[in-house]
Amino acid sequence: MSSSEKDVRLSVGDAELTVNPANGCRISSLRIGGTELLRQGERYGCFPMVPWCGRMENGQFRNGGVLHRVPLTAPPHAIHGTGRDTAWQIARETGTEASFYYDLAAPWPYPGRVTQTVELAEDSVTLAFGIETYGDSFPAQAGWHPWFRRSLGGEDVRIGFDAAWQEERGEDHLPTGRRIPPLDGPWDDAFGMPDGVDVTLTWPEQLELTVKSRTEWVVVYDEQAEAVCVEPQSGPPNGLNTAPRYVTPIEPLEIATTWSWRRL
Repeated sequence: MSSSEKDVRLSVGDAELTVNPANGCRISSLRIGGTELLRQGERYGCFPMVPWCGRMENGQFRNGGVLHRVPLTAPPHAIHGTGRDTAWQIARETGTEASFYYDLAAPWPYPGRVTQTVELAEDSVTLAFGIETYGDSFPAQAGWHPWFRRSLGGEDVRIGFDAAWQEERGEDHLPTGRRIPPLDGPWDDAFGMPDGVDVTLTWPEQLELTVKSRTEWVVVYDEQAEAVCVEPQSGPPNGLNTAPRYVTPIEPLEIATTWSWRRL
């Protein structure tokens, strides 16, 4: 069995977390006191969005004067990167933390390495990404796409946040470039939080979980009956085209998020 074919299980106190490196380094389970917080089934857990987040318009982006195309995984667009479809390798595991990596390869046009670290504590988990290049600079993004269960057996979850703006969403599901005051849900929308992402999920009389990140972008998606998504990410959807952040030989892209919880 190669190092990527086994699940990695972390546990501290009554918190248990499982990562499946072979399936895109997806967090397949997060249990608090025996209660599963992440949806199970076909669309489950929490997967990495790397080396881009959300939809990329028509599956193409430019790096300088060079136009690149990637497969249309959500026609007419490409969505959520290639890392979730890749087998990652285990670099280290200690029982409470672990790190993983994979080397960028086709259909992504630039060589480099992506790492993810997961650190579990009794009342929190911290996730971190790093993207580095092996050669030329290139635009990239990173983020997380968790499927949190809408119900843990009691009342449905409530999502609370105070965003500075919402990216207006066009009919093609891409931001139009216009920033508007945040609208009421349901959402499949990107929001700006210049002071850092700070979103609270509350399952009344059960659990409160807060998603924080120093990045200023978050996508909130709650249009499905079974689960809700709070996705901190390093840039907006289609950001490789509209707000590129470059990975250079001297400056990797680094992003982290912490989920902390308490019982109610």
